[in-house]
Amino acid sequence: MRKKTFTAAVLVAAATLTLSACGNGDDTASPVTVVSDGSGAHKAATVLDQPFTKPDLALTDTHGKTYDLRKETKGHPTLVYFGYTHCPDICPTTMSNIAVAKKSLPQAEQNDLRVVFVTTDPGRDTPAELGKWLKGIDPRFIGLTGDFAKIKAGARSLGISVEPTTKDKNGKLVSVHGTQVVAFSPRTDAGYVLYGEDTTVDDYTKDLPKLVRGAKP
Repeated sequence: MRKKTFTAAVLVAAATLTLSACGNGDDTASPVTVVSDGSGAHKAATVLDQPFTKPDLALTDTHGKTYDLRKETKGHPTLVYFGYTHCPDICPTTMSNIAVAKKSLPQAEQNDLRVVFVTTDPGRDTPAELGKWLKGIDPRFIGLTGDFAKIKAGARSLGISVEPTTKDKNGKLVSVHGTQVVAFSPRTDAGYVLYGEDTTVDDYTKDLPKLVRGAKP
């Protein structure tokens, strides 16, 4: 089951969303907001009764230029995900699923959609590295890197925890981070829908036409 269902009267007290080392498959925590139970448990989307404000983030894009998230995505349907290019499974799968689903949209809507990948591993994810990685998925996806503290604060404003890159027990570098995709409305610029790591291509294909209009999936 990909969608967690809550009653609108429940305010989740957790401080952050799920943390994942991009491989452990842990997606059990709850979003920091009141969420609606109107969509039904069979749906991937979690619709928020109290949408998130878009993070005030100015980072470096894959061309080495400053990218102001609020300014550049204002009035556009926007999907934001925090992850890293060395992730072995969840991050590339999530981005690839969105890329495939995006192709089902009319060209004008594809052009309007902004998909933003914010690295949680800026030490390794340089603009060039991000650009190379995203080019293999969808060259129109936006990759952002920069100061880790700024990235962490931006993620936390969406209830997503991000931890510094560390070595696991096998000596491999891992970036532990929340695995949710946050969808922002083109009408309000607020983050009103969450998708978990188990969201499929079919889920995104079904929901994107509504998201690009700012409608509830």
